Amino acid sequence: MSRIDRLSSLLSHFQMSVSLASEGRGNLLILGDADCQKPRRIEFFAKKRVRRSTAGELVLVELLADWGGETNPLFNALQDRICLEVRQDDETGALIRVVLAEAAAKRCGVDSVLSRLGEVIFVRLIRAQLEKGTADAGLLAGLADPRISRAIVAIHENPGRSWRNDELAETAGLSLSRFADVFHACLGLTPQSYLRHWRMTLAYQDIERGDRIKTVSRRYGYASSEALARAFQR
Repeated sequence: MSRIDRLSSLLSHFQMSVSLASEGRGNLLILGDADCQKPRRIEFFAKKRVRRSTAGELVLVELLADWGGETNPLFNALQDRICLEVRQDDETGALIRVVLAEAAAKRCGVDSVLSRLGEVIFVRLIRAQLEKGTADAGLLAGLADPRISRAIVAIHENPGRSWRNDELAETAGLSLSRFADVFHACLGLTPQSYLRHWRMTLAYQDIERGDRIKTVSRRYGYASSEALARAFQR
């Protein structure tokens, strides 16, 4: 099977913002050696920030990252604290050096530059978590599974389609019974429950932006505005 892009559909639906944070207020930290200030690793705190101090180390820069907040199921599926070692990662190390230079100089356009660089660093952090596949359950675990992730991406990319479980199972390359078992084991939800949840998430966003309920209901496969309203109530 060909490789699929597990993040782009999420990136397109949830706006990411990364900004420079004051001391003690950031949730995306770049840490380095205390003597030479060479970057060591990145730490991200999805919920409460609880740092564990390490000898010979200091915080080089603090960023505040948000990716749709509570509405983003992947953001909520992240562990409380995730790390990415960068001492052997030349590409991420190069990005970090630019971030440090921009944060120190604070020249014209620094906020925009840091936001874009911060987005790239954050995506690399999430990508590393997917590649590790260490999550026990939730959307991150589902996306880390090479079979289930295909069905999840199909739902993400085409939420208005009337997906049947057998179609999703075929997309995943699994039998129907095996697909249902593995999907539930990964996400803690049935495929149809996740589809409904994803539709509600997107519909809520669209309505908050001012889209008409009738338009939103058609967009996500509901027969009428009343059907969408009933789904919200459930």
